[in-house]
Amino acid sequence: MKKTTYLIVLFFSVSLAMAQANCAGAVAVLLGSTTTAPAFTGETGTVPANFCGIGNGNGSNPTATRGKWYKYVALANNTVIVSTLLPQNNNVDTRLIVYSGDCTALTCVGANDDFNGTNSSQVTFNAVAGTTYTIAFDNRYSNAGFDFTVMVAPPPAADRLSFTSTPVPGITGGYDNCVVDMNGDFLDDIVSAVNNTSMVITYQGSNGTFSSTTYPLSNTTVQPSWSIAAGDYNNDGYNDLIYGSGSGICLLKSNGDGTGFITDRKTQSYLVQRTNFVDINNDGKLDAFACDDNAPNRYYMNDGTNMNHIQGGIGDFPTGGNYASNWFDYDNDGDIDMYLAKCGQGGSGVGGNIDQLHKNNGDGTFTNVAADANMANPEQTWSGAVGDFNNDGWMDVIVGVNSTSNGVTNVKRNNGDGTFTSVTAGSGYDTVTWTGREYVAFDFDNDGFLDVLGSGSNIMFGDGAFHFTPNPNTYPISAVDRPVGDLNNDGFLDIQNGSNVLFNNGNSNKWLNVNLRGIQSNRNGIGARIEIYGSWGKQIRDVQSGTGFQNMSTITAHFGLGQATTINQIIIRWPSGTVDTLNNVNVNQKLLVVEGSTLGVNSFNNGVYSIYPNPAQNVVNIQLKDNLDITLTSASVYDLTGKVVLTTTNLNQPINVEKLATGTYILSVTDSQNKSYTQKFIKE
Repeated sequence: MKKTTYLIVLFFSVSLAMAQANCAGAVAVLLGSTTTAPAFTGETGTVPANFCGIGNGNGSNPTATRGKWYKYVALANNTVIVSTLLPQNNNVDTRLIVYSGDCTALTCVGANDDFNGTNSSQVTFNAVAGTTYTIAFDNRYSNAGFDFTVMVAPPPAADRLSFTSTPVPGITGGYDNCVVDMNGDFLDDIVSAVNNTSMVITYQGSNGTFSSTTYPLSNTTVQPSWSIAAGDYNNDGYNDLIYGSGSGICLLKSNGDGTGFITDRKTQSYLVQRTNFVDINNDGKLDAFACDDNAPNRYYMNDGTNMNHIQGGIGDFPTGGNYASNWFDYDNDGDIDMYLAKCGQGGSGVGGNIDQLHKNNGDGTFTNVAADANMANPEQTWSGAVGDFNNDGWMDVIVGVNSTSNGVTNVKRNNGDGTFTSVTAGSGYDTVTWTGREYVAFDFDNDGFLDVLGSGSNIMFGDGAFHFTPNPNTYPISAVDRPVGDLNNDGFLDIQNGSNVLFNNGNSNKWLNVNLRGIQSNRNGIGARIEIYGSWGKQIRDVQSGTGFQNMSTITAHFGLGQATTINQIIIRWPSGTVDTLNNVNVNQKLLVVEGSTLGVNSFNNGVYSIYPNPAQNVVNIQLKDNLDITLTSASVYDLTGKVVLTTTNLNQPINVEKLATGTYILSVTDSQNKSYTQKFIKE
């Protein structure tokens, strides 16, 4: 049963300003902020007298009766955008005027109404340090409330992102589509040349160096011709692999010390598409999932010893067509759900073979809710890019097309009520006719908004409001094999492409990388939700293994931060229900967060046992809570880096901790059903 920890966080990323009567009473807004302007109803604010050449022109406006006034003081020279072109505004009709100068003599800077054919308004201007700019709205067209942003304009698309293609010695052979940390140092490595009897891992070292090791394998008879995924399913500190072909899957399990792999070739023969590692039943152990192209999907449940085959229950269309499974929490209930991209063809899919959205019922079962959620998409898609594209705290989906006969890529906004709305019109994808198999979401230019590496072998820059612009810089890249990771440890995401790496040339934007180490949850923290808060508002990432159609990209959660210089708060919501919180975090760094490491000793209550004494000097005693019919079989002690420092299977006597260094530790105890329970203690 999932342990639930509740945390109430009071954090305001959006300012709510009441009616501003006139210019003199204008409320200050900050660069990089979103402000909620309430409805005009009942207000008597002064109407702007100078409309800077729009609407009725200069002079009085008999159809506008109220105004709202704000001010922005420029602290540096910047190109600034003030905009109401935001998805949450639902195209509310606004009119915007920006002035400089004293309220007694306002000077026009810019004004706009009906930006780019919408009802929204947007003004871009060059702000001069030390100058106060007044932002005014009126109710000529609508009395409704709305949000507006004051942001630094992004650089021209041609200047914001470029790559240098560089050969990397050691990458060899085929199936070079896996970028992930393979030796537990939290640096992304490259898996290549996987065949029936061997594979090569090219390890990232310091200062952009690489070294390669060839690992022999017992005959797998399966190669990763359709997909590959990574995760530590035996919880030994080293990532394992699952990959699939036209005749089934193979699991490669680390031997426990990183010196080799044990082959587990599953006997089921079927045409595999996307594979993932995910904790389907939330027992703290990673399971393996495989899309079946010709029948209901397969998955392999981890009992701690074996990966046991099950078919059906999550994607049961009888003739398959299951191409890409993407595991994330779409309804923010703390359970991992799954979007299933289907190779449906035609307006309604072949025989109803259309996309599915499987809601986690919280009891180990799933229900396809695609029709009610407006996610039964008929496009012929092989994958979808999943992420929070407008930073509202809800995961959206970009349904990528692989056939021109099914129209254009479909941009689906999560409404936060269990449904999605297509916002493709005006997104930029409505005018792009590229097709492709592989769609993934990452912030490549670190501006704080997710981009999409997808069709056309190009990157579409996101602006946080579901508008996407192609990168005009051309670069050589495969249409399919292009896993993503930080391959020179500089905080900017790179793309592996065959034996080359497209190294991101970067820019001045800031970044944060977060790695997780689960104790009660699975070791990778797959299925965890990471939230970060700062001047930009909120960003979220769900930790996943296996995105897009066939590649394995980094498990590290990467955030672009724009020009922000600090992170106010980070919240990690683990699959176990544990919530870790970090405050006032520096930018431009890699974090490792161990599950429960930020919790106080007395706040970590597992509901099964208590320990005493705490603090401890020599021994720790475990005492089961009353009326629990549980047999405890083993215990492990972790330090706050997640390293195992003590193990024992003799729980009939106290655990001797005398040799441990002074500090704080996490005790994880496992029962006869392979369920784990954690508690924190202090060693004096």
